[in-house]
Amino acid sequence: MRRPLILAALLLPLMLPPGAEAQQRGAPVRLGEFQSWTAATHTEQGQKICYAFARARSIDGVPGRQAQNVMLLVTHRPQARDQVAVRAGYSFPRGAEARLIVGQSELPFFTAQDTAFARDGRAAVQALRGGREAVSRGPGPNNRGQSSDVFPLAGFSAAYDAISRECPAPARR
Repeated sequence: MRRPLILAALLLPLMLPPGAEAQQRGAPVRLGEFQSWTAATHTEQGQKICYAFARARSIDGVPGRQAQNVMLLVTHRPQARDQVAVRAGYSFPRGAEARLIVGQSELPFFTAQDTAFARDGRAAVQALRGGREAVSRGPGPNNRGQSSDVFPLAGFSAAYDAISRECPAPARR
């Protein structure tokens, strides 16, 4: 009996209709589904944050992870655009490096806890726009083994465009 209620509570933020009421509460508001990608917004400390994400199509190398917990995200914040991150579903070793491979591009990522962040978000976005899939690789927990996660890029450009319209870049002076 409790499982349906818990599941409904977890899915509710992504099912909310766009609207000022949800935004005022800081709850996520879905902008749309774009093939493999979802675009949404939420409010943090009174500031609108826009993001797009895709879940891993396949994961390998670290036992016990679930693909629905492994995500590739792009975020626009008022103070920083094109923040590209991979949530790995496990904690990276301290000081570890990871990489994202899109076609012929291999992009360096630094890690913190369970997330790897692009060193150059603009370059990562450009590669994602031109790719068919992205492969994230990084060391496993305690430097044992290596993870290799595959993310579909179908719909990335449309999701990115949606978050860019919703959170436009500040005007340059």
